[in-house]
Amino acid sequence: MKNRLVFVDFLRGWATIVMVEVHVFNAFLLPDIKNAAWFGWVNFVNGLVAPSFLFVAGFVFVVASDRKLEEFRTFGKAFWRQLSRIFLIWVIGYGLHLPYFSLTRTLRDSTASQLLLFSQSDILHCIAIGLLIVFLGRIVIKRDQYYQLFLVLIGSLMVLIAPFIWEIDFSRFLPGFVAPYFNYHHGSIFPLFPWLGFLMFGAVAAFVHKEARVNGTETQYFQRLALLGGVLLVGGTFLVDLPSKIPFMSTAIRANPVFFASRLGIVFLLLVACWYYAEWRKTERSVVLDVSKESLLVYTAHLLVIYGRFWNGNSPAHSYGDLFSISQSVVATVGLILLMLVLAKGWSTLKQKSMRWARYVSYATGIILFIVFIVRVY
Repeated sequence: MKNRLVFVDFLRGWATIVMVEVHVFNAFLLPDIKNAAWFGWVNFVNGLVAPSFLFVAGFVFVVASDRKLEEFRTFGKAFWRQLSRIFLIWVIGYGLHLPYFSLTRTLRDSTASQLLLFSQSDILHCIAIGLLIVFLGRIVIKRDQYYQLFLVLIGSLMVLIAPFIWEIDFSRFLPGFVAPYFNYHHGSIFPLFPWLGFLMFGAVAAFVHKEARVNGTETQYFQRLALLGGVLLVGGTFLVDLPSKIPFMSTAIRANPVFFASRLGIVFLLLVACWYYAEWRKTERSVVLDVSKESLLVYTAHLLVIYGRFWNGNSPAHSYGDLFSISQSVVATVGLILLMLVLAKGWSTLKQKSMRWARYVSYATGIILFIVFIVRVY
């Protein structure tokens, strides 16, 4: 088990599973239930999914890049594979926001609101841009200590500047497809400021963990991480109103650096919990790990199930949105999770048996979808 950082896979796997619940409840649950006081706690838990995903993306990149540095810096196969993966994540992010799965209809029939939705920065956009930054930084900055400083500075900048730029309409001086990356003004749920901070600090945490493993102090690392997480959580909870007292800073909670710190603290604690769980389980076989390995597939597939317009031009979210009771939403969540577990396990098994055929299927699917998108006129 020591050859894989299973605890990171567990965190990503559980975040992926909870993500399915988030989207099912958001799409189908009755509005009156969402307005209930107790549902605020559900939203709080759900709000930890995106920070966990971003944190793990940064962590995993650092771990995976160690053995590929030479190829990165000599523009070998690993360089192009990493670049293509980042591009794929970015393309999927926009693809999931397409008004219509038809280039003709998208150009001809899209409304202003649909085009606004298409241009928004979502979690995949944020991950893609973040990975591109840490990837290029890893190539240019040769010394690890300088690279870690780079990560800390970029992460801190993204968090600390956020409340000062949160109310600026960047479309006044930037292209319409760039402006949504900066703040909420154009509907972006996950703009780079401050969300990219989670990815950067995930990368920093990976570097410190690597040093702890080399020095044989991994247990102490997680003890310190738990302490730091607790301090950030408690301090963030009590000081969350502090930024609102500073002039020229936005009072929006999503741009609040102290609120960011409290959520980062919780992600630290979740990572610690997953490490202890992985140490107790002593296994690399788990449906949660299967989901983790195929998290991008599960993310894409479950959104297509909920929002894909495959039923006479309507999606399940369009037909049954805001109509489900709690029990119906729970049943739908469990059913969709089981479907995603089967999909993840099946795809993972195919890759283990024949990576070549898995690539053939991936390329063929991508090419077919692209051709259909181009030639489809309805």
